[in-house]
Amino acid sequence: MRPVKQAVLAIDQGTTSSRAMLFDENGSIIAQQAQTFPQYYPADGAVEHDPEDIWQSVLKTSRAMIKQAESRNISIIGIGITNQRETALVWERETGKPIHNAIVWQDRRDAELCNSMKKQGLEEMVTSRSGLLLDPYFSATKIAWILDNAKLPGQPQAAIRKRAEAGELCFGTVDCYLLWQLTGGRVFATDATNASRTNLYNIHDGDWDDTLLELFNLPRAILPEIRNSADDFGTTDGNILGAELPVLAMIGDQQAAAFGQGCFSPGMIKATYGTGCFILVNSGAEPIRSKHRLLTTVAWQLEGQRCYALEGSIFIAGAVIQWLRDGLGILPSAAASEAMAKRHDSNRGVYLVPALTGLGAPWWDSNARGAIFGLTRDSSAEDLVRAGLESVAYQSHDLIRAISADGISPASLRVDGGMSENDWLMQFLADMLNMQVERPRITETTALGAAMLALMQYRRNNPDDAGQRVDPQRDEPQRDDLWHTAWQQAPVSAYRAFVPTMTAHSRNSLLSGWHKAVQAVLD
Repeated sequence: MRPVKQAVLAIDQGTTSSRAMLFDENGSIIAQQAQTFPQYYPADGAVEHDPEDIWQSVLKTSRAMIKQAESRNISIIGIGITNQRETALVWERETGKPIHNAIVWQDRRDAELCNSMKKQGLEEMVTSRSGLLLDPYFSATKIAWILDNAKLPGQPQAAIRKRAEAGELCFGTVDCYLLWQLTGGRVFATDATNASRTNLYNIHDGDWDDTLLELFNLPRAILPEIRNSADDFGTTDGNILGAELPVLAMIGDQQAAAFGQGCFSPGMIKATYGTGCFILVNSGAEPIRSKHRLLTTVAWQLEGQRCYALEGSIFIAGAVIQWLRDGLGILPSAAASEAMAKRHDSNRGVYLVPALTGLGAPWWDSNARGAIFGLTRDSSAEDLVRAGLESVAYQSHDLIRAISADGISPASLRVDGGMSENDWLMQFLADMLNMQVERPRITETTALGAAMLALMQYRRNNPDDAGQRVDPQRDEPQRDDLWHTAWQQAPVSAYRAFVPTMTAHSRNSLLSGWHKAVQAVLD
């Protein structure tokens, strides 16, 4: 007897937590579980994760969803994986054991190396091939640092490089590492979106670039195979996960969110507000070279066809609220930030520039450090919390302005992520952008995007199975409908729109104060 329901297991491995979710064939959430894990800061500007913490959090939450499915007579038809991008891991091919902690995308330890390469005039060559800038944000310098600095018992430092060249070591972003673990080491692969965030991938050729590998002094032997975002990535080891399930999709978290938000047509734009903020706009079948220091990246690849995007990255968004809560202790909970921001009618001249790990786009200053301006004896915890929230909207404004200067002028912004649930912030964002901000009912669109891609691959593999085939790469009439009705009337269709109400004078006055504060930090 066929089970009552079929479902997709979405694994959303983020910077501070891992989440596993079950989605039914209509895009509705059946069940979910999340688990946080520790962050490590071994030195100024350094951020690391223990790979075992990542793996165990994914394993625990995924097993919980499998048990949920079994208890409710639900058949899991496949897995979609989405992940924090750029974070770099290197492990032994034979044992699967990492040779160092994962170096997180926020890590800035190689800022001086990147600056040195810029002074040599190398950034133009890197950008023309990879679409990215020379910045420690990306994976290449992280991998090189691990190979040059990891310490293994009984092995001289030089041996690590030799082992890498011999193919005895594997590099992967988090998706690749999880796939390796889930399949018991049988599959060593990534997808085009994650590859495009390494500074080693040629966005025009769709493959690893030998010139970039030589520049960063990295051997091709450590790199995984690159596949489509929806593809056959092997089957999980039943002894590890508790079930043998096909892995049908892998995609970087921001691209997954754009897919989950239905940004299928050029010019459609989304912003994900999590630890950082990432604004991504669909630019179509041809890559656009930004003139304003935005990133050209792969939005997704389906059946060998790449869709491209322009992206701006804000390093500190939700992390500023986390810092105010955990670092300064002036905020009882992240949820309390909305009520605290409302207690005053204005920001009372207080600006917080959250350059806690440097400034991202469009400034790209890895040496910048955070600062607070406009404090008086009357300033309060509420002022700091409001300034922290406002900083997210100001940074978003700067990115949208850069995107518009590159020739793409979106009419509205689709938002998701934890911070998007803050109504005060979303209204302030609409006011700063002077643009309608649209929030779906399901704000976990990162996981939703991975689930949608996995469902597409399942239907591609099983064309006779019941259900309508969803292919936004080819099915023109369904593209926007996928967001509004999200697979045959899913609850994503219920969304809230925030409409700008602020006067131009008030908006310009606030932005002027912000830009003075940013300039002071840059100076």
